[in-house]
Amino acid sequence: MKKFIQFIIFTVSLLVLNIYQSSANEKIKIGLIVPLSGEYSDIGHSVLKAVRLAINKIDNLNIEIIPRNTKSDPETTLKVSKELHELGIKIIIGPIFNKNLIYLDELSEVTFLSLSNTNINNPKNVISGGINAISQLNAIKKFQELSKLERSILLIPNSDFKGEIEDAVKKTKIKLKDKFIYDSDPTILTSQIEKLTRYPQRKQNLKDEIKRIEDSNDPNKEKKITFLEKKDTLGGINFDSVIIADFDESLKSVTTSLLYTDISSNRVNYITLNQWFDKSILKEENLQPIYFPSINKKNYDNFVSEYFKIYNEYPNQISFLSFDLVGLVYFLLYKNNFVVDNKIFYKKNKFKGKIGIFEIDKNKISHILNFYVAENNNFKKIF
Repeated sequence: MKKFIQFIIFTVSLLVLNIYQSSANEKIKIGLIVPLSGEYSDIGHSVLKAVRLAINKIDNLNIEIIPRNTKSDPETTLKVSKELHELGIKIIIGPIFNKNLIYLDELSEVTFLSLSNTNINNPKNVISGGINAISQLNAIKKFQELSKLERSILLIPNSDFKGEIEDAVKKTKIKLKDKFIYDSDPTILTSQIEKLTRYPQRKQNLKDEIKRIEDSNDPNKEKKITFLEKKDTLGGINFDSVIIADFDESLKSVTTSLLYTDISSNRVNYITLNQWFDKSILKEENLQPIYFPSINKKNYDNFVSEYFKIYNEYPNQISFLSFDLVGLVYFLLYKNNFVVDNKIFYKKNKFKGKIGIFEIDKNKISHILNFYVAENNNFKKIF
């Protein structure tokens, strides 16, 4: 009887051990949906290469990435996502573009880590992993406090991104003197900036002051007039900083209009959103210094260097984000004993990635960003 009981215990123990080993050796599959053909295939392939680079860094043979081609089409995105779900995949990195999210709520058991930075109006099973407006405004808010800026004006382009910015303003409770929606058309933009900065009034103030001195008996009036004639306007402005929620040529159009209305970056702080260290800004000396939140530049430069060394080409910026998202998923799976469920993104967690610090809470991702200034042909870290 005793031997029989020992045999039963041994058999059960062996069975448990086999189940444990089988579970430990079971592949954890993560989906990746990106455009691998069509107009945006270069971005998709860059993301795929960065993800493979991340998997090699993790060096865990039980983690496997299964890619699929979305063709940057919403219906194709849903189709390939269903294919991945049928393979038992519950976590999918992608898609890249917000327009491809619209049908993904049909796969409620799957969690999608979108590479988009859009937070509002997403399906409930989509978590935006991009550098969103809330993260950026929180970093700007910190800079305001450090620099004792009390009267910031927020300039928002009348674009698809407008709602995202306005939502972030409410959620971050950033301190603003005013906010202003402007038209991206340069011919309309300049007149709008003139009105905002009271340019006609300040221009008239200068003319009136010159006329007043001309009509006066001041013995130094010629010297004073010569000094005033070198100015464009006369009179104070009622803000100490301007936050421009724009990028690329549109950003430069706004700063050009500000300069035209005699509001230079030496007079007020120019602040903008994440520029991904766009080197063309360094060539625009008239808009410097200009401040912006961003990812960790040192880590980004190292990533670009390593990516180029392996693939002999430069990565797309979004691929840096995808590299970190692989690390984030692995970290959360590890914390959850490699059990894949829809709760791993619900628990409050922090993950230190290459971009910066990820904060995860209730199926939301935000980033604690660094802050930089473009000045004297260089990017300098503020915090």
